[in-house]
Amino acid sequence: MHLHHLSKPIERITRGSGLGDANADNVAQGLAHAVENTHPSQGGGDVTQGIHGAAHSHLPLLHKFVPQLEKLANTYHVGNYVVDRKTGQKFFESMPIYARLGMHLLFCGKEQVKLLEGNKHIEDLLREQSIREGKIYDSPESVKNIPSFINTYKLSLSELLEPDIQQYKNFNEFFSRKLKPGARPVENADEPNAFCSAADCRMVVYPTVDLARKFWIKGDEFSLPTLLNLDASDPKCLEFDGGSLAIFRLAPSDYHRFHSPADATIRGKPTDVPGQYYTVNPQAVNEANLDVLSRNKRSVLYMDHTPSGKTIAFVAIGALLVGSIVWTVEENATVKRGDELGYFAYGGSTVVAIFPHGLITFDEDLLKNSVPANPDGKGAIETLMNVGYSLGRWNKD
Repeated sequence: MHLHHLSKPIERITRGSGLGDANADNVAQGLAHAVENTHPSQGGGDVTQGIHGAAHSHLPLLHKFVPQLEKLANTYHVGNYVVDRKTGQKFFESMPIYARLGMHLLFCGKEQVKLLEGNKHIEDLLREQSIREGKIYDSPESVKNIPSFINTYKLSLSELLEPDIQQYKNFNEFFSRKLKPGARPVENADEPNAFCSAADCRMVVYPTVDLARKFWIKGDEFSLPTLLNLDASDPKCLEFDGGSLAIFRLAPSDYHRFHSPADATIRGKPTDVPGQYYTVNPQAVNEANLDVLSRNKRSVLYMDHTPSGKTIAFVAIGALLVGSIVWTVEENATVKRGDELGYFAYGGSTVVAIFPHGLITFDEDLLKNSVPANPDGKGAIETLMNVGYSLGRWNKD
């Protein structure tokens, strides 16, 4: 949405904002209803009548469970600003309703909520609804959701390897769709020391973890050891002491396959780390009292950078309503920048690439957006990127 179309203020989500007095039991039932309404037998194939409705849109069925949503819709736009790298223009992206409900439940901590089938801890509820959404979108009936999804997010079919939507067996098969060869060319492909974007995404980059924590990842328990699920003294972890981070956030509308940011050799098999199913929306990641990235379900792959021999950690992180993380790259394979590594089944999700100290100098425009000249740690903004866009370079001298 262009800025001149914004007719209301943007909600800054905190514990006491928009849905502050909403009962957690009702919000939980609203989320469960939104998930169930994605089944064509309930929502008729219209994805905007369930989890893909904007958080500030008028959805009468959800308002029955959470009447505070109507006031929220009348008062605020709910979402985030992003900068388009191609044009340099800032625009607004609406937050889906499921992410807003999920954030409210996160503020409730480890409370229990009452549902028809009994009491559940919030973490169990988010996990169960994520699994339920995956099953719905794996069902053959879910193909009826594809046209509405395409229309809602104005997706182009011309770049797809299979543009005929009748050929997809279920919604998840379309969600993890492949692109035609050449649809995502790698910039600076002839420069062996260059790095590229690993995903179609909204990106922030940080030369140090301290900067990442100042401007973006505000959760007080975040650290590289917790993200990698390693002891701080583990030799693997020590390789990244003083390292840099690139964070690639994939929105539900994005192409959901992720790719290698570097010329490299895959080191062994991915390590799966069990965890939660929290929303990875920026307003959750930016919240000091919520630890999202290092608590969510994730899978860690290590790769050795061909020109330098140094190791890069590639962390695929699931999120609320993400069904699974699937690796397609083979163990010990040699990959080039832009080669596919894997994909996410349904949902928004995130990749974090961790580079050893001194390996990468991020492109100046990405740094400017991620690390604004504001000393109070505010004002960082994501950059809209495609697979293959330039990320930075290794300055070996």
